[in-house]
Amino acid sequence: MASTTFSGPVTSTAGFVGDVTGAVTVPTYTVATAPDASTVTAGTTIYVSDGVAGSPGLAFSDGTDWKRADTPATTIAAA
Repeated sequence: MASTTFSGPVTSTAGFVGDVTGAVTVPTYTVATAPDASTVTAGTTIYVSDGVAGSPGLAFSDGTDWKRADTPATTIAAA
């Protein structure tokens, strides 16, 4: 299967496939290296390798803060 790189937001009406297992890979950041949540589209998802109390997990932007995907808790607060 060919690999394509996009520089902008991508919208799919049929889902995404990241590899042969169907897994989707999202960008990985630390709390210190994550982009400001207000500079990305609300709903953008990232993996934070050292999130709340050092625990890794998925986070999404609500347009202001990075929120943990498993709870509405803020993972990275706006500065």
